[in-house]
Amino acid sequence: MSEITRMDPEMLTMVLDTINKLEKEKITLEAKLEMDKEGEFPKELINFMLSPEVALHLIFIPAEYGGLGAGAMDIAIVSERLAKMDLAIATSFLAICLGTDPIRVGSSPEQKAKYIGRIAEEGLIVAYGVTEPEAGSNVQALKTKAERVLDEKGEIKGYKLNGQKQFITNGGVAQIYTILAEAPDGPTFFIAEAGDKGLIPGKHEDKHGIRASDTCPLTLEDLYIPKENLIGGVEGQGLKLSNEVFGYTRLMVATFGLGGGMAALEKTIAYAKDRVQFGSPLIEIEGYTHRLLVPNAVRLEAARAYIEEVATRLDTDEKDLQVEGSIAKYFATEAGDAMANDAIQGLGGYGYIKEYEVEKIKRDVKICCIYEGTSEIQRRLISMFRLQATVRSKGEFYKNMADKVSTLSEDTGGLALANAINITNDVILAARKNKLTKSQYVMFLLADMMTWTEVAKALCIKAANYAGKEKSPEYIKAAARLFVREAVEKVYINGLKICQGCETPVDELSEKLSAMNMASVMKNILKDMDIVAEEIKK
Repeated sequence: MSEITRMDPEMLTMVLDTINKLEKEKITLEAKLEMDKEGEFPKELINFMLSPEVALHLIFIPAEYGGLGAGAMDIAIVSERLAKMDLAIATSFLAICLGTDPIRVGSSPEQKAKYIGRIAEEGLIVAYGVTEPEAGSNVQALKTKAERVLDEKGEIKGYKLNGQKQFITNGGVAQIYTILAEAPDGPTFFIAEAGDKGLIPGKHEDKHGIRASDTCPLTLEDLYIPKENLIGGVEGQGLKLSNEVFGYTRLMVATFGLGGGMAALEKTIAYAKDRVQFGSPLIEIEGYTHRLLVPNAVRLEAARAYIEEVATRLDTDEKDLQVEGSIAKYFATEAGDAMANDAIQGLGGYGYIKEYEVEKIKRDVKICCIYEGTSEIQRRLISMFRLQATVRSKGEFYKNMADKVSTLSEDTGGLALANAINITNDVILAARKNKLTKSQYVMFLLADMMTWTEVAKALCIKAANYAGKEKSPEYIKAAARLFVREAVEKVYINGLKICQGCETPVDELSEKLSAMNMASVMKNILKDMDIVAEEIKK
């Protein structure tokens, strides 16, 4: 196993302490509500956060270019904390990371030294210019063109870019832009700078949420890019670089969903401890805790376990984790959005009032289910690539996963999950054999089965090995058992929809699904919910 890339623990603690201090002194509730009301980019605040005094952007910069040498796990921890503080501010920093990533991943040593060094030293704001009005997340539908400009000898000296970009975070305030355009030899990333002739930011978008982040369209009109600003020096590497970046950035967005969800959960718990109804605090009422708090707390715990698993794999230099990035983003952002929605319900009328903040969190966290590829895009990617992996391995991909969790102790829910993973494997293979995978509806059902079982696997493994201090081992195991039940239910219901809900019934699958023994799986569910609820109350 490769050596794990991690930041010095004391340095990570210092970064988190810095964020705590920022929230206490500059990003107070009053300040956040004012930024949200005005809907304008807080340039002075962001510049302060990028200044040598704070330098939070260095978390995203490799050590050799003046950064902190953080690994994916460190970035996940910091990203969650930023999102928990304020998602608009976190989004501005995500864009700096995202915009820097094509340079970090694909540029020449000279380009890295020049631009990453400048971003680190000068605290520059960066924007990632990929999304287009008609293409959205489909970068293969790129319409922005890069035309070669030749010198008198017929050699390429630069490029002229023409096209439109849409929903560009930091688009109106950035000093550096990484822009994807279709060159003669394929999609290619270029580096542009603010003030370049032909780079025209549009009107700042008036958004539903994350209102303090800057979002605007970009118009490119004969934007001249010198040859030395072609990232990597070779045309046609753009799709490869964007896919490699997605493994990291979608994991970051997953942490945003987790951070927003945790902020909403903690505010709801605090409210429930103080609010008295029918003679007792809401936190003591089972109909409140078991409906609004426990299911969300369990899903957020599952999201955290999966994020930790993927981040650890990235930190060992494992490649090709785009599907894992999609699973993390899809599950964690939907979990955060659901918690934020229930937070409004949990606070009742107060949840609808701005000063209690949960309605802002709900408006903010919704974007996490949309940017960097919508939840529907993620489901499409998950089902397509996991179907390929299952077929190519002749079922061994999920069989190996099931074998791994089957060896876990029974109190983690591993045996029930192993059975559900094997059933998922059978459903995937049968759906393909019967040509049901031509239906996007079926593929989305499969995506959910894949997502829930893989996330459950991460939580079960964490429960089996948990030695942390934040939660008790009993809590983590109860959460694992509860989430396994949810995953098993997802497999059972979706499996029935696939094998009996299509034009061609698959009767042999119905028999396997009937043998899942759902009554046994659901045994003691209330007891486990009580364990989670009791720890939440502390």
